[in-house]
Amino acid sequence: MGIVWVIIIAVLALIGGVALGFFIARRYMMNYLKKNPPINEQMLRTLMMQMGQKPSQKKINQMMRSMNNQMK
Repeated sequence: MGIVWVIIIAVLALIGGVALGFFIARRYMMNYLKKNPPINEQMLRTLMMQMGQKPSQKKINQMMRSMNNQMK
């Protein structure tokens, strides 16, 4: 009966560790992406120019707002 309890405790500890690790990693990545956004206005302007569009400040602001809303 002792080995059964050891296996049950090991499996529960493994499941708990995986769940806890997932939530810690998720929170870390969300904080990292808030502090270091993957794209900024200059990158967006360069991307639009490479696609052959003439980026206006209004269009860039609109795209940045939509990306920020999507992140939330």
